[in-house]
Amino acid sequence: MYTTLKEVTDRAEKLNYTVGAFNTHNLEMLPDMIRAAKEKGAPIIIQTSVDTAKYIGHENLVAVCKSMATKEMVDVVLHLDHARDFDDIKEAIDKGYTSVMFDGSHLPFKENILKTSAVVEYAHRFGVSVEGELGTIGGTEEGIHVDDNDKVYTDPKDAIEFVKATGIDALAIAIGTNHGQYKSKTEVNIPLLRKINAVVDVPLVIHGGTGVKETDIPELINNGIRKFNVGTELLVAWTKTAKETFGDTELNKSLRHNVIPCNQAVKEIVKSKIDIFMNKKDTTFKKEQTISV
Repeated sequence: MYTTLKEVTDRAEKLNYTVGAFNTHNLEMLPDMIRAAKEKGAPIIIQTSVDTAKYIGHENLVAVCKSMATKEMVDVVLHLDHARDFDDIKEAIDKGYTSVMFDGSHLPFKENILKTSAVVEYAHRFGVSVEGELGTIGGTEEGIHVDDNDKVYTDPKDAIEFVKATGIDALAIAIGTNHGQYKSKTEVNIPLLRKINAVVDVPLVIHGGTGVKETDIPELINNGIRKFNVGTELLVAWTKTAKETFGDTELNKSLRHNVIPCNQAVKEIVKSKIDIFMNKKDTTFKKEQTISV
C-alpha cells in the first residue's frame, strides 16, 4: 500500500522495530529498493532530497512508488527529506508525496516552531505526515555542511515544547550522528536518547544512519527510534559498482548490463539493513502477548 510515515511508524511502535528510510539518488535504483522490502516483508520509506525530486520528477517518483506498492503488496512511503523552503514542500505534497520533512534546525527555536507548524497545518489537510528536526546533525547533506563545533544536541525540555506546539508526526533528533559519514562510525549519545524518549510521545528519527554502529541499533530501537535514515551507504555502493562495470564494459553494450549490478548492490544493503531494523532479537512483544493471554 502507498501509505504515510505516521502509519508505518505507528505499527513500528507497537511491534518495537524501526522503519528503514532509504535515499534514492536516481530512478534506476528505486525499484530494487522496494523489491528488497517486499522480500523481507517489511515497510519501506523512500526518501529524496529536493534536488533529486526535481531531477527525477515528482510525478515519476510518485508513479513508481504507487504502482510498485500495489503490485508488490508492500507498504511504501515517499518522503521529502531536509526541505527548508515552503514552495518545495508544497510542490511535493501537491504532486503526491505522502510525507515531508521541514528542516528548521538552523533557525531560532521559536521560528522553527512557527514554520514547522505552518507546514503541519498544510500537510495534514491532505493526510500527509510531517517530520520536524530539533538540534543539528553534523556532516554534509546536499551541499549544506555543519562543523562539529556548530553541532547542537537536542534538549529534552525543548523537545517537549516543540512536539506539543507543532503537532509533528515524527521528530528528528541530534544525538551525535553525521550526514555523509561512511569511513568511520560515530558514538551516539544513548543516555540523551533515553531522556528524550521518556518525555515525548512521537516517533523519533535518526539521520546519518550510515555512520551508526550496527551494535548500537537495537538500543536505539528500544528507546524510540522508529525511522532510521540510510543514504550515503547506498550512494557509495552504487557508485563503486558503477565505476567497475562502466570501466570494464564495451562501448556498444547495453547500459542495463552496467546499471543492474549497481541496483543489486543497493538492494542487498537495503535487505541487510532491514534485517537489523526489524529488531528480531527483541522479545518484548512476545512477552507482552504471553502475559495478555
